Amino acid sequence: MRTRLHCISPIDGSVYVERPLASAAEIARALERAERAQHEWRRTPLAERVSVTRQALDIFAGREDQLAEELCWMMGRPIRYAPGEIRGFVERASYMADIASEALADIHLPEKPGFTRLIRREPLGLALVIAPWNYPYLTAVNAVVPALLAGNGVLLKHSAQTPLCAERMVEAFVEAGLPEGVFQFLHLSHADTELLIQSPAIHHVAFTGSVAGGAMVERAAAGRFISTGLELGGKDPAYVRADADLAQAVATAIDGAFFNSGQSCCGIERIYVHADLFEDFVEQSVALVRQYRLGRSDDPETTLGPLVRADVADFVRGQVAEAVGQGARAHIDPAEFDLDRAGSAYLAPQVLTDVNHSMRVMTEESFGPVVGIQKVQDDEEALALMNDSQYGLTAAIFSRDAEVAMALADRVETGTVFLNRCDYLDPALAWTGIKQSGRGCTLSRVGYEHLTRPKSFHFKTQL
Repeated sequence: MRTRLHCISPIDGSVYVERPLASAAEIARALERAERAQHEWRRTPLAERVSVTRQALDIFAGREDQLAEELCWMMGRPIRYAPGEIRGFVERASYMADIASEALADIHLPEKPGFTRLIRREPLGLALVIAPWNYPYLTAVNAVVPALLAGNGVLLKHSAQTPLCAERMVEAFVEAGLPEGVFQFLHLSHADTELLIQSPAIHHVAFTGSVAGGAMVERAAAGRFISTGLELGGKDPAYVRADADLAQAVATAIDGAFFNSGQSCCGIERIYVHADLFEDFVEQSVALVRQYRLGRSDDPETTLGPLVRADVADFVRGQVAEAVGQGARAHIDPAEFDLDRAGSAYLAPQVLTDVNHSMRVMTEESFGPVVGIQKVQDDEEALALMNDSQYGLTAAIFSRDAEVAMALADRVETGTVFLNRCDYLDPALAWTGIKQSGRGCTLSRVGYEHLTRPKSFHFKTQL
């Protein structure tokens, strides 16, 4: 049985972090501390919970350089972009702190003589947050901070690829004065994670990861009647209408497809372009992609880092090769990018045309630096193709006509629809998905509803 965690850096294949996995006794002690601490934490006035959170964010932000370098080495984010995730963490958490008093306030019903009626939002208890490696801080913050602000305790289990992220988050909150046991991390095996979900001490599970991982969470929680939030896979589409600003659509959609080496749940993985713009869109997109610099993540000049593991890169290579074998055209010669080779985590970006939905690259999550671009004749064809997916996390429309775009957006089967942008989370908006992209909600006022339960008070005050 594996007893230690090894984080292998995609930069050079070295062991960057090694940690012991939590033993059964350590897990039991963490649960005991969490239950005891949460009972006190929920009674702490909201203003104090917000104050501690803001102090933790100040501490966290002050370590930006250290955190960015660690992120670069753990999962391959180019160092020039890594600080952006730290800032995004602070932005989202700050917003959730800003709205906490309003979102968690009692709901008072219209006055009824002789009665007091209200609905109070009660914390669920202990939340288990299971976070992935691709955006380890941004995905975790969506659940961790609002859970704490709502009065819950939190156990954080991060991917084995990014264990330091869990440690750094907890360190900042403890240093800010969060009571012991309210927020803890555990390095766990998959088997122990599944057992933990089954523990009666856990009252909510927030999971971000694969569809298979989400299915495991649902199986483990079955019959316990606890809430689960699942953010799973994506195959997010973009549609470029004939009236789009071509240069803006190219720049935005290509960045949405290739940022973080395409390793984003809400990254653009398929683009549908109106026939009137198709040839120019492809030409400009290919020219832009050729400007990427594939290299080590710790090189400030790198704009495209390695994928998280070599086997992940080889999976994407296989998707591309299969599509080309089925008639797709590859516009980028991998030889243009020196580090690309089979069996390596370094993978050249690729743009494919002559694609269709019989190809896996257009229907199966790639999670790598490849995008298929397909010509369409009108809005109806684009809409049918956008909805022809088992996923539904985000979708993007590029158009100068907001009214027409809104009518189309109403018909897109997804959690978020963008106009003239993509691959972005606004913390004021609900972050949610449909189909195999998951269920539940984080961020916004709505997100607090998934981390609390309503409790009604019906008092007869006149006897």
